Amino acid sequence: MSKGPCIAIDAMGGDSGPSVMIAGAARALRSDPDLTFIFFGDEKLLAAEVLSHRNLKSRATIVHSPESITASEKPSQALRRARTTSMGMAIGAVKDGNAGAALSAGNTGALMAISKLALRTMLGIDRPALAALLPTLGETDCVMLDLGANTECDVQNLVQFAVMGSAYARTVLNISKPRVKLLNIGTEELKGTGEIKEAAALLREADYLPFRFDGFTEGDQLSRGGIDVIVTDGFSGNIALKTAEGTARFVTDLLRRAFKSSLRSKAGFALSKPALNLLKVHLDPNNHNGAVFLGLNGPVVKSHGGANAKGVANAIMVAARMVRNDITRRISEDLDNFRAHAFNGGAQ
Repeated sequence: MSKGPCIAIDAMGGDSGPSVMIAGAARALRSDPDLTFIFFGDEKLLAAEVLSHRNLKSRATIVHSPESITASEKPSQALRRARTTSMGMAIGAVKDGNAGAALSAGNTGALMAISKLALRTMLGIDRPALAALLPTLGETDCVMLDLGANTECDVQNLVQFAVMGSAYARTVLNISKPRVKLLNIGTEELKGTGEIKEAAALLREADYLPFRFDGFTEGDQLSRGGIDVIVTDGFSGNIALKTAEGTARFVTDLLRRAFKSSLRSKAGFALSKPALNLLKVHLDPNNHNGAVFLGLNGPVVKSHGGANAKGVANAIMVAARMVRNDITRRISEDLDNFRAHAFNGGAQ
């Protein structure tokens, strides 16, 4: 039996708790039989759930945690009792080398705070970033970061995000040279803040790195499919992401209302159902579940709190790809390359 990635799972996080988290692991295992899991949480609850999935019997270990972190808990409170909570213990398993990646569907702020304290920020990274995959009209999804971990960013932060986002796109989307753009209020070089323009200048000079910097993009181009990595500060990124999610819900609700408006519309719905099902699959957040914290000394994946088993399985597969492709090493190598060129250029 080959030894695959071991994923540490906070089984108590999320809206549905252990039932969905463990069902998601069982589903992921059917797609990737080499995976193993360590579940952290209430031992009795977890044991009952694991027993209901026969394929997990020899692939899962349960570690009891006396506490869990609530959705409303402040990060500062969560930090003080991290060692006794399912979330903190899952991250601790990565720190101790017992697991390759950690996964939680719990409190995002607490997850970031505990992850930063336990795993520390990588050498050369000032601030970790939250990245996620967005659906597009292209052949692949696109990576967007930062999505809320850092509301204010300087030039170096944006450049580091580009390096990390590119490594993530190469790892998860299997794109050898991702197209990278900075989110801006226009595509012209004169548009935007001083930080954005300076970051663009540095990225244009970094043609030795394994990505292609293509300048600026506006918010209406995020889902068109012409970009592989979108870089922005956490304030703008979070607003852009929530706006895109709201627009998707608006369109689907509007279509649902329109098709119920008359008998003729209902007949049209019957004829259009195959196309609408395709739209539903494309916009289903469970198909794109699994935001990641980039820039830490170990992979941490954040599942949406309302994700179903399919969504949790997708997040697990993201974690497994990050472990197999050693994303931490990839980011470190790209950063070393960038610093070496910057130093040599400054010394000339």
